[in-house]
Amino acid sequence: MNLDFRLTPKQKLFIETDAFEVLYGGAAGGGKTFVQALDALLYALQYQGSKQLILRRTYKELERSMVPQTLQLYPREVARYNQSKHIWTIGRSTIEMGYIATEGDVTQYQSAEYDVIRFDEMTHFTETQYRYMISRVRGVNDFPKHVKSSANPGSVGHANAKSRFIDIGAPMEVHECEGGSRLFIPAKLEDNPFLMESDPEYEERMKNLPEEVYKALREGNWDYYVGQYFTEFKRETHVVRPFEIPDYWRRYVAIDYGLDMLAAYWIAVDETDSAVVYREVYEPNLIIPQAAKLLRERNGEDYITAWFAPKDLWNRRQETGRSVADIFAEEGVYLDQVSNGRVAGWYELKRRLDAKPDEFGKKQPKLRMFDTCVNLIRTLPALQHDEKHPNDCATEPHEVTHAPDAIRYFCDGCPLPASVPGKWNSDYRTYEEEIGDVFGY
Repeated sequence: MNLDFRLTPKQKLFIETDAFEVLYGGAAGGGKTFVQALDALLYALQYQGSKQLILRRTYKELERSMVPQTLQLYPREVARYNQSKHIWTIGRSTIEMGYIATEGDVTQYQSAEYDVIRFDEMTHFTETQYRYMISRVRGVNDFPKHVKSSANPGSVGHANAKSRFIDIGAPMEVHECEGGSRLFIPAKLEDNPFLMESDPEYEERMKNLPEEVYKALREGNWDYYVGQYFTEFKRETHVVRPFEIPDYWRRYVAIDYGLDMLAAYWIAVDETDSAVVYREVYEPNLIIPQAAKLLRERNGEDYITAWFAPKDLWNRRQETGRSVADIFAEEGVYLDQVSNGRVAGWYELKRRLDAKPDEFGKKQPKLRMFDTCVNLIRTLPALQHDEKHPNDCATEPHEVTHAPDAIRYFCDGCPLPASVPGKWNSDYRTYEEEIGDVFGY
């Protein structure tokens, strides 16, 4: 049997990589479904007796995408499809078509073992579903084990896909991570010349989509997705390399504290009210004294104008009569209460992120962050609109809310800009000139 297919370099890498977890994702039209189906066929032929599982959220989604693709692609002389069981048999190998619509659906695979599990549209699955199914990749044979996924940005699993594959490092490189190696292969429409040839109007039709949807599906930009709250955020604009902060800039710390996570950020503000987030603490499972001590240690010699925190930290506990703020103060960290107005705080953060052109035409936001603040960079663009209260951010997934909440407290605290040394007022008169006017000399 002779299989003759035209492959792009990225599709070839997807098939040949030894990485345990692989994501081929980004732009729509990048040839992802085709390469998943082909890779499954080649694996089944090479490793006779192997078992694979291809997943979508529902069978209807499979029947609209993967099933037609495999029926068109798989040669009948070696492959047989059982439509009632949704299983391809290729010699002694099997490729099962499955679904996971709800969290409870994972239990149908509780005792199953697979050599390869493939998520067609990984971002349609929750992190819990994805992590559970990884545990089903096992077996006593010596076949290579993989979890291979394809996806577009967006949907319920966006943050999980982004944190597992995009935020860990450069694309097209294998990264050693906890649980095994990972590889992200970015898909672009240009990577699929076959679609461009057969449907040259496809790209033009995509321009009718809303801007954030277009950026996600056309450009494969993982900082954009449908339902995203902070569409203003752009890595190339808001994330900067660390630089030496002038001594006269005002320094603030904003804190979101709970036993599940302490998220704290040091923010410096210049004389034009432009701010930069320059230090991050992101630590779980710290009791109150431990959290306060850690903040004091990380602060070092920085003079802090205010330590912003939400007003619920001043609630007194019935058993002790003391509040979280009281215990922080006992440890030498004196918190400043903010109102914690959610929508107003989010809107102020949007204002700071919105990049306005300066006198030279370069877009300059009022808030940037050092690239060392990895959890803020990861979670801020992951916030979604609340479905019931669209002006507010969703509180789920809860893990992505800690860092943005802390920055919201900074915005809510109405921080003051820095004063330029040797200047007294907005006209930049010197201190000596002002004193002279007051005392008549």
